[in-house]
Amino acid sequence: QVQLVESGGGLVQPGGSLRLSCAASGFTLDDYAIGWFRQAPGKKREGVSCISVRNGRTYYVESVKGRFTISRDNAKNTVYLQMNSLKPEDTAVYYCAAGRRVLSPFVIGYYDYWGQGTQVTVSS
Repeated sequence: QVQLVESGGGLVQPGGSLRLSCAASGFTLDDYAIGWFRQAPGKKREGVSCISVRNGRTYYVESVKGRFTISRDNAKNTVYLQMNSLKPEDTAVYYCAAGRRVLSPFVIGYYDYWGQGTQVTVSS
């Protein structure tokens, strides 16, 4: 059974940090590009970060550059999103997704599998 499971969300104060994990089962992550997306209440789901399959190239939406870092551990079949200097506007449900042929990192339609999401709330 193919499955992606996110974890690591929670409540954090502005300026704080969280590390999200995306663990895969039923398939091997190193054959896939992995993206992180988020969706805030009343807003569309948006791409946050992506790590490619072949060369490990990383992509970030402008609003998180310098604060978020995506990484992958193929041995653990897990991808991480380290989030530092969090802001209230980062509050959202965060999803990870896997795609074998991701031609554009933040286009939802290129992704084949999705996790169930983990809530991140940044508030004092």
